Amino acid sequence: MNLILNGESCAFQGVDDVAGLVAALGLDARKVAVERNLEIVPKSAYARTGLTDGDRIEIVHFIGGG
Repeated sequence: MNLILNGESCAFQGVDDVAGLVAALGLDARKVAVERNLEIVPKSAYARTGLTDGDRIEIVHFIGGG
């Protein structure tokens, strides 16, 4: 499947939903915000939000500091 991830074209195998994408990228789902096709995906919906070829995904990773 080809996705546009943060503005870059990327190919993924075996990724069917937002939860799978976050896991495939090695990200902590508790520390990211995901937008699919200009709509924010609630964390509670990651596993049931399917992905299709050509989806535009934006992922923001939160970093703590002080």
